[in-house]
Amino acid sequence: MIDIEEDNLKQGVMGLVMAIVEIIRDALKTQALRRVEGKNLTEEETERLGRALMDLDTAIDEIKQEMGITEAVQSVRDGLDDIVDDVIQKLIDPREWEDELREVADGKPEMVKE
Repeated sequence: MIDIEEDNLKQGVMGLVMAIVEIIRDALKTQALRRVEGKNLTEEETERLGRALMDLDTAIDEIKQEMGITEAVQSVRDGLDDIVDDVIQKLIDPREWEDELREVADGKPEMVKE
């Protein structure tokens, strides 16, 4: 039987949720920067957007501190960064994927080998 403490589970889930919120926030910031650089916004819209993003940063930081999940969120973000870096590297050099698949196939007779 697996023994999972409810508090640890809640922290882990909230860490994942907040990491996803941070990723969405990062995407919003990137899109906002593109609009500002593309001169698609008025000065007033740019100011409002900047304030809204700063308020969002503050709210996210406050939630993480209040819930005591700052480290859990960073851990999730670090893990996701590692996964993304690995995938990007394999897209840049597909031979790494082939080598990895070959290693897996060597350990499993049911997989097709070249």
